[in-house]
Amino acid sequence: MPSFDVVSRVDLQEMDNAVNQVKKEISTRFDFRGSKTSIDLDRKEAKIQILTEDDMKLRAVKDMLIAKVVRRSIEAEALTFGPHEKAGGDMVKQTVTITNGIDIETARKVVKLVKETKLRVQAAIQGEEVRVTGKNRDDLQDAIHALKEADFEMPLQFVNFRE
Repeated sequence: MPSFDVVSRVDLQEMDNAVNQVKKEISTRFDFRGSKTSIDLDRKEAKIQILTEDDMKLRAVKDMLIAKVVRRSIEAEALTFGPHEKAGGDMVKQTVTITNGIDIETARKVVKLVKETKLRVQAAIQGEEVRVTGKNRDDLQDAIHALKEADFEMPLQFVNFRE
């Protein structure tokens, strides 16, 4: 039976490359000369830690990160910026969470939207992904189209399209 999976995945190697590009740009930019700005990726936790001296530099690093991530074909919605907070001695830090996997609330919204389309397809939650099955390939493609038009505030990918 034809099916596809709805997932939300981020390639951590591409994210690592984007963070390294930001580090390189920080080391060469004039406005960061002599500053103690750092950005680090924790692959296991799927988080990025930004540490800098003031809010202006924090915004600049955030803008650089978004630009590099988008250039590497990762959607900016995959990044969730936490609140910036004071760190020791006149420093400001911010934690950026990388969205990987569909949470249960979003998965329920996906299933509900698929059912509301009145297409002859079924959606089932399987861990951090949603599997959509149906007899007709065209119905599956219509379901993908409906999901692409909806805004789930996280990037969705459609993989394992099987016939």
